[in-house]
Amino acid sequence: MEKFLSNLKSYLLIFSIFLFPLFFLPFTQEFFITHKLYLLGFGVLLLILISTLHLLFSKKLVWQKHPFDNLILLFLTAMAISTLFSSPNKIQALLNPNFGLVMIISLAILYFYLSRVETMHALSLRILSVGSVLLSIVTIIFYFQPFKNIVLPQNFAFLKNPSFTPVGSQLDLAIILGFGLIIGLTQIVKQGRTQRSAPTIIYDLSFIILSLLALFLTVYSFLKPILSDSIRLNPILPPFRLSWYAALEILKNPQTALIGIGPDNFSSIFTRVKDFAYNQSPLWQINAFNVSRSTILQILTETGIFGLLAFGLLVFSVFKQLVKGGHGGPPLQVFLFVYLFICLLIFPPSLIIWFLFFIVISQIKSDSIRLNPIISDLTDLLPIYAGIIVISLGLIAGAGYFLGRAYASEYYFKKSLDGIVKNNVKEVYDNQRQAVIFNPYIERFRSSFAQTNLLIANNLAQKDPKKITEQGRQTIAQAIQAAIAEGKAVVSLNPQRADGWQNLASIYLYVINAAQGADVWTISAYQRAILSDPQNPIYRVGLGGVYYSLQKYDDALRFFEQAVSLKPDWPNASYNYAWANFQKTNYPQAVNAMQNVLTLLDPKLNKTDYEKVQKELDEFKKMLPKEEKEATKAGETIPGTLNLPTPPETKVEPKIELPKEASPEAK
Repeated sequence: MEKFLSNLKSYLLIFSIFLFPLFFLPFTQEFFITHKLYLLGFGVLLLILISTLHLLFSKKLVWQKHPFDNLILLFLTAMAISTLFSSPNKIQALLNPNFGLVMIISLAILYFYLSRVETMHALSLRILSVGSVLLSIVTIIFYFQPFKNIVLPQNFAFLKNPSFTPVGSQLDLAIILGFGLIIGLTQIVKQGRTQRSAPTIIYDLSFIILSLLALFLTVYSFLKPILSDSIRLNPILPPFRLSWYAALEILKNPQTALIGIGPDNFSSIFTRVKDFAYNQSPLWQINAFNVSRSTILQILTETGIFGLLAFGLLVFSVFKQLVKGGHGGPPLQVFLFVYLFICLLIFPPSLIIWFLFFIVISQIKSDSIRLNPIISDLTDLLPIYAGIIVISLGLIAGAGYFLGRAYASEYYFKKSLDGIVKNNVKEVYDNQRQAVIFNPYIERFRSSFAQTNLLIANNLAQKDPKKITEQGRQTIAQAIQAAIAEGKAVVSLNPQRADGWQNLASIYLYVINAAQGADVWTISAYQRAILSDPQNPIYRVGLGGVYYSLQKYDDALRFFEQAVSLKPDWPNASYNYAWANFQKTNYPQAVNAMQNVLTLLDPKLNKTDYEKVQKELDEFKKMLPKEEKEATKAGETIPGTLNLPTPPETKVEPKIELPKEASPEAK
């Protein structure tokens, strides 16, 4: 039985390493990284279960010390402290697939097994190289769109995308292909002076050619938007400058300097360091990024000096061990580790990079040091033996239950999205409700559930407001209260995120003509959003629009003017500013602002908007004295649709009276 369990452990490790880069399923909103995270989590739980059964039969506890163990545990401790004391939404921080505690713990456990199972010492990198070959073949095939003219089910429509990859993203694919290419090139150089068989030579050359071609196609696909249009940039990568500013920002407070702002909280500090230059960039409509441009900067920002110091000591120890372990030239692990360290410096954190990182350091130890295992016989220590078994099984059951509920919530949320495609509101509502029940800490679930409740309220309120029955009013009130409750839940999970407050403001705005006090609550929520993201012109236009619809033109004018100062080349901000001036009878300012809108619109690209502004400008000019009339000018454009604030269509008379708990300030 003991031998069987040992073999089973080795097979599970081989299966996990091989399957990890290729694994995906269309059962969650995100098909790729989500499933890789849960594959990793459930995989390490199975490994621990096998080890527990091994202990149950052998009654011997085996432990082998390795040089990086303490430093990995120190890094895990830094992440755990930061998650516990700094992350506002701790459950979502645990489940973050790019830099979350569940992911790092799972990879650390995988590292402990790989570094101690002798059969894996020579297999891990070889298995990854085989996976890289398969990824290269898939990349080349899908670049030529083999399913382009084939009708596929909705869940498999992604197979028509020429950029499809089982890895998940083009950047991660490029990183793992580069990793495999280094393995192939190193093996060819290493075996260059040895006599090799013809099949081996053919395999090595085929591997290099496939990897190079796949890597070229991947990099080309990744850079194609940038090469084809200087205005468009790939939104995957946040600006390095602002990522650096975010890292420096945490040093202003002693607590955040020491333990950071917490995992899954980068977006909250990104909105605080955004500046005027960001608003002039093509990325300005992206309110916040959830990751830093550099993994190293992400570690500093979210786990503070403690986390960066722990990780720095780990990296230093690995380099030191590599220098000691050289035998006749740099080993393969040296090139791989240097490659991954460069990726950590210049690319955002991702599950793929972390996976490769832990695989490589597990291999470095095995080549550089061998220690005799410590074996403790527990035959005569029954209480300790039984206690370890019970605690281990309890931890496995608890972690499995937690991961199972988290995965179930992802599954139900995906089913709700399928309901949207089918235009089945009941299916959407029921599945989103189940997703929230299984995991009430995921902010996107609750934001979507709020919008679904608003949709239900809107459908019920489409009748003549005077013909709505009392029962109908009660149903509408319940739907509105549910939407507000979900919106408030989002901001309570993380009050530091501006988009949560903006989402709550949009909910209040939606029912501003149906619920008493919604106007005041809308303004309050927008103000909180602006406090969290002070450089965002979109929020100021939104708040100005609320005042405009309430005919409070002085306040509207103030916020439209702020939006124009933050984003002078945004036509819609100037357009709203022009109309607010017109309503205030500031006709010269209204004309000047409308002329500015005209200079920002291209008559070829924005013909409809251009003609609309030209017509309204002519009407504005009629209100001017003759001596103040000026000719209009035309110039460069910033694409965008011009909109004036209009009240929502949802109306209920008399307005529904909501409880005080519905206000944004109520707890």
